[in-house]
Order: sequence, then structure tokens, then C-alpha cells
Amino acid sequence: MTDDDPLARFEAHRPRLFGIAYRMLGSAADADDVLQEARVRWLAADRAAVRDERGFLVTMVSRLALDQLGSARARRETYVGPWLPEPIATAPSADVHDLSLAFLHLLERLSPAERAAFLLAEVFDYSHAEVAAILGKSEEACRQLAARARRAVRDGRPRPVDAADHARVLATFAATCASGDVAALERLLAADAACVSDGGGRARAARNVVSGANAVARLLIGLARKGAAATTVELGVVNGEPALVIRDAAGLHSVATLDVIDGRIATICIVRNPDKLAGLGAPRALA
Repeated sequence: MTDDDPLARFEAHRPRLFGIAYRMLGSAADADDVLQEARVRWLAADRAAVRDERGFLVTMVSRLALDQLGSARARRETYVGPWLPEPIATAPSADVHDLSLAFLHLLERLSPAERAAFLLAEVFDYSHAEVAAILGKSEEACRQLAARARRAVRDGRPRPVDAADHARVLATFAATCASGDVAALERLLAADAACVSDGGGRARAARNVVSGANAVARLLIGLARKGAAATTVELGVVNGEPALVIRDAAGLHSVATLDVIDGRIATICIVRNPDKLAGLGAPRALA
């Protein structure tokens, strides 16, 4: 194997490496830190001895992310209010259900090892033997980790939704919130709909998950009324899916995404923490 440009070779794998690290950590900033450390190690490695370049880098990034996930979860235990992943700008994705904020939030119920095994097997299609080699565990242990994770997320996992249908529901949702009609908004929601708002103590947001169609509708109509004169709402693409991007005089105010099941809105995720919105710039390339 030639060693013509090690940085270019690393960058060629960046979309997959970032995709793994981001899904494992739920933070673009933390994923970038992992990739920076992986790049340093790659440059210092005996690259001539590496037979499977992508496999080598995936293993390195997966283990670095797994190490970092433990400390990240400890920080989230003291987080103010509900925690949501850091949103990223992307191109529309056919596999949005594996990248959406609702899906990544659902993964928080898994242990770090379960999350890693599940993502590598279910999202990135590695065999259990390959997952075992990547994580440094036995094949049977990885099989059990992935199985437990599947059971834990099975009922709440977002289902694929046609992008055009999703965009139409989002546009109807935005217009209905602006109308102030609580009953009309409630009809768009699943009976057990939930609204998860992440302010992180840095912006005003509900300190608990709000559940039930009526309670969610009243909350959202109230928020829309308060911000109507000071904010603008536009349609964007966040984490591969249509999203509402809300701006005020100071800039980016919040981002909202919807999880739609059988034509009804099941979950609304609203990110208001300015630390998480700061990196929402140019679209990210990820696999």
C-alpha cells in the first residue's frame, strides 16, 4: 500500500467515520474531537502494515467514541432539563430514521456498549463477527448487546416516512401553530404525542417532557403566540429530515423536528440550547 497522502486518505473516509461517531455520541462537536484524535493516531500509525484501511479507521473511531460516550453520559446526568442531540445541517436523507433527532434521543436509553453494537450492526450493516473485532469483544457478546438494544428501541424507533409527506405534515403543523387553533393542532397529534424541549439551562424551555395531545397542543400554541411578532419560521433540512428553523433578531432561535407515525405527529423535538445551535451551518457529509 502506497503512502502518497495520508491526510487525503483519512479525509476520504471522513463521511463514514463522522457518521459513526456522531450517531454514537449525539454531538457533532464531540464527534469532531474523536475524528481529530483519530487523525493524529492515523498519521502516527505504521500505515504500511494496514491491510484494511477503512476497517482500521472504523475500529479506531468506534473505540474512541465508545470511550468518550461514557464521560458524555455522566455529563448528561447533570444536564438541565431534557437532553437532545446536537442538530446538524445535512442534505435530505433516504435513511433519515437512522439519523433523526428522535432516533438519536431514543438511543440514550442504551448502554454505551449496546449503542455501539446496535449502530454498527443495524445502521452500518457490519456482521456480528465484524462488530466483535471492532469493539474487541466476543461475537456472542456483541450479538447479545445488539439484541438487547433492538428490544429496547423497537417500539419507539421512528419509521421511514416519504420526504414529501413529511414536508407537508411539517408545513401544516407550522401553519396550525401560527393559527392559534388548539383543537386543530391536537388533531394533527397522536394521542400520546410528546414534546421534548432542550434549553440546557441556556434558553427557556420546558424542564420536563410534555405528553398527551392536548397538553402538547396547548404548549405549542402558547409558544407560537409569544414568539409570533419576534420570530420568523422557515423550512430547512436537519439530520436528513425536513425541519422548522426559527430565527429572531439575535439569529438562530431554535430548531424543531417531527417524528410522524401513520400520518400523525408522535414526537416534537425542539432544540433551543444556543451551544448546540452554534454549529448548525454548512451541510455535513456523512454516511
